[in-house]
Amino acid sequence: MLRLAVATDAETFERMRDPLAERGVAVEYVRTAERTVPLSESPWGAFDVGFVYPPRLMEGGVADALLEVPWVNDREAVLRSRNKAGVIARLGRAGLPVPETVMVSNPADEDDLVAAFECLEPPVVVKPNSTTRGVGVAKAADLDSFLGVVDYLDLVHDFQATGDKSFLVQEFVPDATDYRVMVLDGEYVGAVERRLPEAALAAGQWKHNVHRGAVATPVDLDPDLRELAERTAEVLDIPFLGVDLLVTDDRAVVNETNARPTIDDAAKYEAGFWDDLAALVRRTPA
Repeated sequence: MLRLAVATDAETFERMRDPLAERGVAVEYVRTAERTVPLSESPWGAFDVGFVYPPRLMEGGVADALLEVPWVNDREAVLRSRNKAGVIARLGRAGLPVPETVMVSNPADEDDLVAAFECLEPPVVVKPNSTTRGVGVAKAADLDSFLGVVDYLDLVHDFQATGDKSFLVQEFVPDATDYRVMVLDGEYVGAVERRLPEAALAAGQWKHNVHRGAVATPVDLDPDLRELAERTAEVLDIPFLGVDLLVTDDRAVVNETNARPTIDDAAKYEAGFWDDLAALVRRTPA
């Protein structure tokens, strides 16, 4: 049986373990963080393939060296997706629809910040370039609010331990439906609509991240949107990718991507999902 190293023991690990075991893939947890690791030999034993490169890059480098396995989503794929500005730039250059966006690399002159704000229609979205789950994302309705958010980011970026000192100023897409679309090995395998409860909307919440309280409901996605997600994965060259789409009555844009997507309940995926995932895992070491 093929041994698959998974560097997280959260929902994805639990959900994939039994279906992949039924298909000849033994899914085993490889703990890479918050522990000690002797560097002379692998403390995890021998594996054939890794699932997604570990979330902490330094610990991931150690695991990569000791395990000596190919990853379904390797380090470069994870870094490519994590860089939100890089994703927007790559997709835009490939002709795919993306939100109007300006990247700011701190420190930046206030005149440049004002120009960045004024080139977009307020409100604008301000987001760190490499965080997940909506962490640090803010909406600014006017210039004073925007500069206040930037002042806060300046304080954070003053700490030398903060390696990424860039952030995005992005157009806000009002009245958009938020979809997370899953692409596996270049093919659409399912999608959910992420929607906040009415009470949360009434309280002023606007981020549709599941970790912020949104509910993910399976949808039968329009073929054009499926194709957009597949094209996104192709441009980024990432085998297993979550693609976040914002869709209004007159447009659809790729907002972000995630090369470490959570695997949801199987009911949210197309028939044959587990067969396709097992096939991709088996083919990765080849």
